Amino acid sequence: MSAIIDVRNLTKTFGAFAAVKDVSFEVEAGGIFAFLGPNGAGKSTTIKMLTTVLRPTSGTIRIDGFDPVTQSHQVRRSFGIVFQDPSLDDMLTARENMDFHGVLYDISRAARRERIEQLLNFVELWDRRNSLVRDFSGGMKRRLEIARGLMHHPKIIFLDEPTLGLDPQTRNHMWQYLQELNAKNGTTVFFTTHYMEEAERIARRIAVIDRGTIIASGSADELKTQTKTESLEDAFLTLTGHSIREEEGTNLDRMRRIRGMMR
Repeated sequence: MSAIIDVRNLTKTFGAFAAVKDVSFEVEAGGIFAFLGPNGAGKSTTIKMLTTVLRPTSGTIRIDGFDPVTQSHQVRRSFGIVFQDPSLDDMLTARENMDFHGVLYDISRAARRERIEQLLNFVELWDRRNSLVRDFSGGMKRRLEIARGLMHHPKIIFLDEPTLGLDPQTRNHMWQYLQELNAKNGTTVFFTTHYMEEAERIARRIAVIDRGTIIASGSADELKTQTKTESLEDAFLTLTGHSIREEEGTNLDRMRRIRGMMR
């Protein structure tokens, strides 16, 4: 099967600091791919380049055959995204949040109505379609964000820590939705998580990034064999070490402060 995400020699620097260094990987169309790494490893920077938010310093990216730098409009139509931080409008209803997203993607009124009903039923929120999002639980908001990200029929959905802070029952239901979506529609799922059991259970392929470099890739079983460990969590710790890491943004802020002091 062909690669729907193709990354070659990708590098992103901020002054003297290299957040991502010569990274290469592929994600097959219809795959479920986990992108793992400690805090500050380069995960968020990479995802921002894949989704047109950041421009690479060097290297190439192809998303469904398009270049995020020169063909950003086509790339944005190829993917949906669920951010780590909430991005819904709390003062709108679930239906209104969905409808607004559909307008941004030039979906017709009739198609929006049909798609909204279909997706809200899919994530079990149709009965709350007219409720304000500010009254939703964290799990309900996550489910709505997934539905919204699928509004324009994307071929890929990016999920940055999609189950962070959710209870085990909600996490389990969320992955059931995504696996069903992948199985029925062939939607490619690209996710980051700090829950190693999720990656081990859900992902077909995994890449581990540390200090801006891909240090291992393969299936969960292959990574465990490579590190002679019994679980993906143990394999991850063997590969990346046991020391506590700072958030990626903290590292970048420090570099900016250092550069400012040197001027």
